[in-house]
This record gives sequence, structure tokens and C-alpha cells, in this order.
Amino acid sequence: MKKKQLIIGLLALLTTMILAACGGNEESAPNDDTNTETESHENMDMNEEGSNDHPGHEGMNHSGSSDVPEGLEEAENPTYPVGSQAIINAEHMSGMNGAEATISGAFDTTVYTVTYTPTTGGEPVEDHKWVIHEEIENYGNEPFPPGDEVVLNAEHMEDMDGATAVIDTAEQTTVYMVDYTDTEAGEKVMYHKWVTESELSPVE
Repeated sequence: MKKKQLIIGLLALLTTMILAACGGNEESAPNDDTNTETESHENMDMNEEGSNDHPGHEGMNHSGSSDVPEGLEEAENPTYPVGSQAIINAEHMSGMNGAEATISGAFDTTVYTVTYTPTTGGEPVEDHKWVIHEEIENYGNEPFPPGDEVVLNAEHMEDMDGATAVIDTAEQTTVYMVDYTDTEAGEKVMYHKWVTESELSPVE
């Protein structure tokens, strides 16, 4: 009889220990869920931050028309004549640097880098390349010096035409209109405006 009671007592003790162990696991479960939830929110925050990243020159018009501003003079003896080929050494947009271009226009003018505020508002676009003298409202014979505030008459970018800009740099040079194939997307870009002479090199 005593032996039977001892066995029952041991079983009861063992059952209590098992239940206590299970209870401990149940208590730790909410902590695991909390950690998983926190990690999920962190991942969501990272994804949301990443979604705000924009590629460079978003909204830039890759192709254009063959039309040029009134008053723009063709270059008499350009280094790269119309119809010739050259390598583009510029990164105005993706797929441009290293592309072989066909020259579709060559013009002597003053080129500017500008900082402008989009016509629809938002953050200023800094160091935009390039705007030429004839694409500025009320241009005259003399180039605009750095620091001058001007109004743009160009549509290289969305929300650019009519925007107020500040001249960052000015340079007298030959500018080119070019046709090329995007090295990344494989798409043909026609009448891209503008590439300067220093951004071109001969085809070897």
C-alpha cells in the first residue's frame, strides 16, 4: 500500500513538473511573436525608405525633335561634323556613357549648368547639364554670368520649361545634338540635346 502511494506521489510530482515546463514555454512564446513583429516593421520601414529613392535624371526626355531654338548658329568647322561618329563620355542619364553616337547637329553657343526649381514645385534641381544661351528667355548677345537669375525656355526635363533658374557655370563651346543607342536598355535615342565637345571622343 505504501509502495502504491509512493508511486502515485511520484507520478503527481512528475505531472506537475511537466505542466510547469509547458507553462514556461507558453510564457516565452509572446516574446518570440513580439520579436518577429518588430523585425517585420523594421523591414517595412527599410522598404518604405528605399521606395523614396529616385534614379538620377528622372523625367529627362531621352529623345527630342530635330528643331533647335531660333537664333542658334550652326558650327562652321566642328570637330565632329554632322553624320560623323563619336563616343559619348558623359552620364547625363543611364545608358549614355560609352555609347557610340552619330552627330545630328553641331552649333556654336554658350552652354550653362543651371540650378532651377521645377514649375510644379519641389526641391531645386542642381547642376543640370546643359542649357544653351538660346534656350533662355530674353537672351541677348552677351552670355549670362554665373549667379544671374533667368527663366528657361527648354523642355529637356519635365517641369523645366518656364522655370526660374540660377546660372552656375558658363562656357563658350560647340554643342552637339546626337543619336545613339542606349547601352543598357538597347533603345534608340534620337536628337538628344545637348553634348559638349569635351564630352565626345573619336571612335577608334
